[in-house]
Amino acid sequence: MKNKDTTTGDEKDLFMQSIGQVKAIVQDKIKPVKKAEQNKSLKAARAKASNKSKQDAEFYFSDEFEPHLNQQGPMKYVREDVDSFEAKNLRRGQYAPDLILDLHGLDQQAAKLEIAALLYACKKEHAKCVCIVHGLGSRVLKNKVPHWLVQHPDVMAFHQAPLEWGGNGALLVLVELKDRFADFT
Repeated sequence: MKNKDTTTGDEKDLFMQSIGQVKAIVQDKIKPVKKAEQNKSLKAARAKASNKSKQDAEFYFSDEFEPHLNQQGPMKYVREDVDSFEAKNLRRGQYAPDLILDLHGLDQQAAKLEIAALLYACKKEHAKCVCIVHGLGSRVLKNKVPHWLVQHPDVMAFHQAPLEWGGNGALLVLVELKDRFADFT
């Protein structure tokens, strides 16, 4: 059933007189962005960020560098300008990890990128202690991860994790948080 126009001709004339002259509205049409174009820009931004993290990882982590780490006993390291007591605190579990990275199932290149991303996230999240779970497996990552961590300037110390954080298959890492306002003084 259609609505019939019940207004009379006089009512229509009265309405036209009351509103006066009208001007048509110009319609500006905005063309919506297609999802394919949005996806391309997102993919480009992600690729750029991935390339940046790859460059950072390659800058800090060299596979050829062989530091002199203690091969006897648990894996540990303390940077020269840091008190050796920090390694003992890590061993005792005085520091609880703020972030945990599990490297199970990753190859060396992917693990390198993940560690670089973790250390970058430490700055953003103000995480002073992190746990890197490398596992035991064929001992490739167990041997490489400490060599990479020694090369990073923000790593103050690391020690084999206590049992509750992974024991022989994990490292607790103490990260230096640089003061953001130090540049302004």
